[in-house]
Amino acid sequence: MNATIATQKAPPPFSNYSQAVEVPAGARTLHVSGQVGNTLTGELPDDSVRQHEQAWLNIFAILDAAGMSKNDLVDVLAIVNNHDQVATYREVRDRMLEGHQCASTMLVCGLANPDWKVEIAVKAAKAV
Repeated sequence: MNATIATQKAPPPFSNYSQAVEVPAGARTLHVSGQVGNTLTGELPDDSVRQHEQAWLNIFAILDAAGMSKNDLVDVLAIVNNHDQVATYREVRDRMLEGHQCASTMLVCGLANPDWKVEIAVKAAKAV
C-alpha cells in the first residue's frame, strides 16, 4: 500500500494533498496522460466545474481499465488556464477524491486548446 509522508521540517501543503507519497517496492505503476473535460462523444462542456469533473471521470475510467482506483493515485499534475480556476480545481478535486490524498503540483498557464479550463495528468501505483 502507498504511504503518505509528512514532515514539519518542510512547509505544509496549501490545500488537501500530501507532501509526498512513498510507493512500495514491486508495485505496478501507471502514468496517465493529461486528461481534459471532453466527454466520450467529444463534447466539451461550457461550464468550468463540469470540465473539471469530466477530466477526473476520464482519469477514473483509465485507472479502472488498469485495475486501479482513485485510492492508488500517488501524484497529480493539474494545469488550469486561469487563476480563477484554482479554487474550482481544488473544490472538485477534493469532492472527486473523497478524502484520498496524494502528492500534487498545480500550474496556471495556457493549454493546447483555449476552450479547455483544466488538464490533469496522474501517476498511480498498486502493490502486486
